Amino acid sequence: MSKRVLAVDDSKTMRDMIAFALRAAGFLVEAAEDGEAALGKLATASFDLIITDLNMPKLDGVALTRRVRAMSRYRDIPIVILSSESDGANEAVGGAAGADGWLIKPFSPEQLVGLVQRVCS
Repeated sequence: MSKRVLAVDDSKTMRDMIAFALRAAGFLVEAAEDGEAALGKLATASFDLIITDLNMPKLDGVALTRRVRAMSRYRDIPIVILSSESDGANEAVGGAAGADGWLIKPFSPEQLVGLVQRVCS
């Protein structure tokens, strides 16, 4: 059975790229344009992994990670944060919030798929 991934990014281009790369690797992908929309999808569907951008309007990736970790249903779901910022302090904040992985943009589809496979296994 294929793993279901929720891809959260305010850039439609990035959401499409994530979906294309992961679908080619056999994952089922649904997308949300920000953290608030992601919470709505999490309330109505079941996912095996969340990939979220760090910087988004309404609810950023770290805040989304904290909110997801507070949900008993998703307490242990793998979460990967994507960022164009290579600042180690942001990565530490994401890790403290409960993120399982961190990937710096730009990245290759192979890097994304490899990280997703590692955190989902």
